[in-house]
Amino acid sequence: MKSLYKYSLVALAVVGLTACNQEQEAVAAPVSVELKTEAQKEAYSVGASIGTYMAGHIKEQEELGLAVDRDLIVTGFSEGLNSELKLTQEEMQAVLQSLDEKLNEKRQAQAAILAEKNLAESVAYLETNKAKEGVTTTESGLQYEVLTEGTGEKPVAADTVKVHYVGTLTDGTEFDSSVARGEPATFPLNRVIPGWTEGVQLMSVGSKFKFVIPANLAYGDRDSATIPANSTLVFEVELLDIEKADAAAEASAAHAH
Repeated sequence: MKSLYKYSLVALAVVGLTACNQEQEAVAAPVSVELKTEAQKEAYSVGASIGTYMAGHIKEQEELGLAVDRDLIVTGFSEGLNSELKLTQEEMQAVLQSLDEKLNEKRQAQAAILAEKNLAESVAYLETNKAKEGVTTTESGLQYEVLTEGTGEKPVAADTVKVHYVGTLTDGTEFDSSVARGEPATFPLNRVIPGWTEGVQLMSVGSKFKFVIPANLAYGDRDSATIPANSTLVFEVELLDIEKADAAAEASAAHAH
């Protein structure tokens, strides 16, 4: 933890220094940067990579309502290089830890607001979608539409299925796609989200369905980088093949012997 706070301080300073230099360049002649030797490239890359990485963090801090005083960042960076610090290492670590806690509180508050918003939007989307022609709603709340009806066998939860799929949020944002990867996905049907486990069992091999899966049958109030909390998910799924559970068990037993 201690090294993280030190790293954060330096990284913030580098970004602030870059911003300050850019402002000065607006009124002064541009400074030529030499990047001919390996040492020059190394030094530049260290600063540029840290600056690029931390730029997003500074933007987030400002968006969360916590101002960043770039002039003081530049001062702290300069004085740190010259070992003329106005705060001790312990004091800086305490300040940075406090900042981290404030940022986490802001993030949690923002996440709660977004989760509530997503829930309301999901309920509205489900209500609208279930009224569409061709959409069936199951007892659990899962909604599906048959795009292509296959003639093959239907899986049970214990089976392993081979599928092609595209997953999107209700606004059309794509978060996962076996089609985009160019390779079907294969997995045991009882080891995925409940909406998938229920829905794919309605399909015959060769079928293509569109599923609208409420958050409680998907990832609930869990928040991830690609799927916000309380998100209703939309999947187009094509069932390509089934490996029956008993056949898989027999194959495994034969292999063991």
